[in-house]
Amino acid sequence: MLTLSLIGIGCGDPRQLTLAAIATINAADLILIPRKGSAKTDLAELRRTICAQALSNDRTRMAEFDLPVRDAGEEDYRKGVDDWHDAVAATWSQEIARYLGGKGRVALLIWGDPSLYDSSLRIAQRLDPRPSIETIPGITSIQALCAAHALPLNEIGEPFLVTTGRRLREGGWPPGVDTVVVMLDGAAAFQTLDPAGLTIWWGAYLGMPDQIIMAGQLAEIGPRIVAARRQARAQHGWIMDCYVLKRRS
Repeated sequence: MLTLSLIGIGCGDPRQLTLAAIATINAADLILIPRKGSAKTDLAELRRTICAQALSNDRTRMAEFDLPVRDAGEEDYRKGVDDWHDAVAATWSQEIARYLGGKGRVALLIWGDPSLYDSSLRIAQRLDPRPSIETIPGITSIQALCAAHALPLNEIGEPFLVTTGRRLREGGWPPGVDTVVVMLDGAAAFQTLDPAGLTIWWGAYLGMPDQIIMAGQLAEIGPRIVAARRQARAQHGWIMDCYVLKRRS
């Protein structure tokens, strides 16, 4: 029997690992560590650091592999993502077969939580042969952001919406809510909004040694965030960030 464990590891700080995550890491026969190109070697190194601190046995093996790259030029966004998921699933299957064959426990360390804006669960359903799948929840970047700013996410008795930068850029402010969480925003989509009455809480590299946080009125702080993102991306070669926007009702 083959079991695939998708382990939420938080945002890069080994102290964010739950006891369940540590136990599942130690129960694995194999931990797969994806490489995402030379610009994102930090992410693989953080996974190695987490394993080094969490593992208490010399039985679990670690294996690195190159992750397929999504074709960002595909005009049909959903088709591009679907094709990419197929390619990643084929790579996972190949690596699992190489090291484990058809039985054992393999683990992948997932940033944040496997259930939130992460493709690992969808990809896992495409593996051949299909393993038994278990997920271990982790601290999300949303939680890490709110903790960094000491920010209560929702107003009393009020809803909030979690969306992407692409959706915010294409559709504007979502109707029916005064609090919006924005993830997967590679182009600072908040610049497309009328900043009047909007406050932003922004963070990058949350939970990592290079964490940056900024907050304030969007009209004032927005350009400073854009400049900070540009500088950080140039320095590291990549950036992971998210933010909360609140509108005065």
